[in-house]
Amino acid sequence: MPLRQRLENLPVGRKLLAALLVLLTAVLLVANLAFISAAYWISQESVAPQALHTLGRLIASPPLSQEALSSADAAQGLLQRLDDYAPLRAAAIYDNQGLLLAELQRGGMLELPPRVADLERWRLSEFRANQVVELPQPGRQSGFLLLVASSELPGAFYTGTLTASLVILALSVVLWLVVARQIRRLVTKPIRKLEELSRQVTREENYALRAKRGNRDELGSLAEAFNTMLERIEAREQQLKRARDEAQGAYDKAQNLAEETRHSNRKLELEVQVRSKIEKKLTGFQNYLNSIIDSMPSALIALDEELYVTQWNQEASALSGNAIDEVLNQPIFLAFPHLKPYLPHLKRTAEKHQVEKIERVTWPGDDGPHHYALTFYPLMGGTGRGVVIRIDDITQRLRLEEMMVQSEKMLSVGGLAAGMAHEINNPLGAILHNVQNIRRRLSPGLEKNREQAEQTQVSLDAIDRYLVAREVPQLLDGIQQAGTRAAKIVSHMLNFSRRSDRQLAPCELPAVIDQAVEIASNDFDLTDSFDFKSLVIEREFDPALPPVPGTANELEQVLLNLLKNAAQAIHQRPDSDIPGRIVLRTRLLPNWAEVQVEDNGMGMPEVVRKRIFEPFFTTKEVGEGTGLGLSVSYFIITNNHKGQMEVQSKLGEGTCFTLRLPLAAGAPQKRS
Repeated sequence: MPLRQRLENLPVGRKLLAALLVLLTAVLLVANLAFISAAYWISQESVAPQALHTLGRLIASPPLSQEALSSADAAQGLLQRLDDYAPLRAAAIYDNQGLLLAELQRGGMLELPPRVADLERWRLSEFRANQVVELPQPGRQSGFLLLVASSELPGAFYTGTLTASLVILALSVVLWLVVARQIRRLVTKPIRKLEELSRQVTREENYALRAKRGNRDELGSLAEAFNTMLERIEAREQQLKRARDEAQGAYDKAQNLAEETRHSNRKLELEVQVRSKIEKKLTGFQNYLNSIIDSMPSALIALDEELYVTQWNQEASALSGNAIDEVLNQPIFLAFPHLKPYLPHLKRTAEKHQVEKIERVTWPGDDGPHHYALTFYPLMGGTGRGVVIRIDDITQRLRLEEMMVQSEKMLSVGGLAAGMAHEINNPLGAILHNVQNIRRRLSPGLEKNREQAEQTQVSLDAIDRYLVAREVPQLLDGIQQAGTRAAKIVSHMLNFSRRSDRQLAPCELPAVIDQAVEIASNDFDLTDSFDFKSLVIEREFDPALPPVPGTANELEQVLLNLLKNAAQAIHQRPDSDIPGRIVLRTRLLPNWAEVQVEDNGMGMPEVVRKRIFEPFFTTKEVGEGTGLGLSVSYFIITNNHKGQMEVQSKLGEGTCFTLRLPLAAGAPQKRS
């Protein structure tokens, strides 16, 4: 147990005795230290300087000073006479030249200065009392005597001090014993008696006992307070007994009343249980109805007779952007501003109880305009009348209808193209053939042309200059380009309308991609507008990719369309400082071979990206595109090769087309 805790657990009398003992010891120590310190201070500041001064005056007398400076032995002999002088610590004699002639050391060696010139600096650093005395000599320079006082007190002082301390200690012990006896009589005994009385009261529970008054001090007051406490406890005990008797009677009455209350509570519990079950069923049914309403794909809004919102499902929140807590008990034209133009229809439905339908409305959305069908149903019931609004998103349905119309157009175009292919291709062939013949018959390099020109006396060079002046070669180029473009359009339409029943053969995709790049580099439509070869073509081919079943010509056609679109998108960028880049990438996936064509061109908005594969949809100027290139490519990949085709694009950053072709059975799969 720590000393502090032991002291705290001591009785009060012992605590006082211990405190008194500590006080006496502290006073004795402080008195001795003060006495020794005062004696030491008096010795160093008064006695030692006076003794050194008296000794210096004696030695500085002419007979002794002349004897001391006569030789080193005489000086040493004079100093030896001072060896028995207790207050002296050290002494030194310097001759008339200022050099150390003799010295005397008592105790530990001190570093005395060897010359008189060093005495001042040495005295500044020395803490002992010291004195320098001049030793005069007739007709010669004076010598000097250095006296250093001892810092120790005489032994008799310590002996006397110890004796006095022991006498004071003995007297203090006697005084402490006398005081301890009085403390035990005046403090400890009354406290013990009071403690024994309190233990007896606790043990016997007899509150009639009383403590003796004793002296008129704090202990006496404590005894009186203890007696007062016992009197009050005794009175309180009697009150408690009376209250206990009264409480027992009240308890018996309460028992009877509690039995009656218990029967009533049982009836109430049964009623509460029945009501709780009914409320749980109603709450569950309400939650079930809310879940059904919220899970419906249509937006449902219930209004009261005043056209204030009473119900609102999650689809309505998503469509309007307002949560149900924000719109409840709000007028419909504030909760859903898009319905404000249809307030007359809502009022007519609520008043005449007839269904109102609006087949198509268009509202703006985050990804473009959306189309909706509105239906207003009258609501009648026990809680009042109102209107239920149903809002259906028909954007996808309208697009599907448009796609079906486009498909029907495509079927019609396909049938018409299949029936008139030869009728269109034959005139186009004749036009292109005749254009080529005209160029040949105007060429001065053919012998037949020169013969006919000589027979008709016409100069071919003059004719050539005339044709150039009249821009006839440019007209022939335009005829050839228009015929070639018409032939390509007819070919695209025939490919799109014709179902593929050809057999697929293994194709090396890297070779097919390289062939498509080579064709794009020599394509007239691209080289006429800009140099395709100036683009940076990066190839990232997976070496583990096996041959893929497909038709090489059709795959080349798809890749050529994608390369053309990428080149045109790069050419349309406003910033021409960044070099155009097309990345061609192949990867081996589980059961699929993937091809990506990525460019850093203009990109496209989300509205255009969603319709990019629709037939006849194009963003190019009139006469620059038919809208069949990507739709034919999509048809070739998905229908002819049973693959997948998708596009990711971001406006201003670029586009990435991804083709996935199924691998042949038994082909290597993706590495683990």
